[in-house]
Amino acid sequence: DATSGDHGPASHSEINGTLYNEKELIFPPELVRRNDLPLKLLGFGGIRWYRPLKLEALLDLKSLYPNAKLVVGNTEVGIEINFKNAQYPILISVTHVHELNAMNIKENGLEIGSSVRLSKLQQVLIKVIAERDIHETSSCRAINEQLKWFAGKQVKNVASVGGNICTASPISDLNPLWMATRTEFRIVDSKGNIRT
Repeated sequence: DATSGDHGPASHSEINGTLYNEKELIFPPELVRRNDLPLKLLGFGGIRWYRPLKLEALLDLKSLYPNAKLVVGNTEVGIEINFKNAQYPILISVTHVHELNAMNIKENGLEIGSSVRLSKLQQVLIKVIAERDIHETSSCRAINEQLKWFAGKQVKNVASVGGNICTASPISDLNPLWMATRTEFRIVDSKGNIRT
């Protein structure tokens, strides 16, 4: 209210009328509650977009289309397409593959799926740091500290652990930490063979 000097947020949620506490808009709750379905979309110029729900379906698609680009947040691929004129006729979104979104706290460390968003990783790291002894969490603290400086909140909400690794950027914020903490990666090929 301009007359009382109260200058709170000007936007209101159309769902329940409460004020937004942050400048960042919330993700529509209706979309969060929707049932996940596998998708196959056709775009301009013959571009195809797939969204499998299971690892087996993803491996089948990758076997059919070995040159397909896998995407989660599309942050790097989007830049390649829009600014570097890269052409990817087949894109496979792995955002809904359950096995790749796993995040498990184990006695000897963390198990992190490649599609886990960086913001989710940060939340789990904070929880582990709070619950475990300091000598058990040095790696978690180092990764969490680096994530504080990694991009903005919007990017961390869509960017994934696997995407960050596979981009292999020479200025990657996280890849040196994965190496320094002796992180073990399990990689599966399109035939289902697993390597460590």
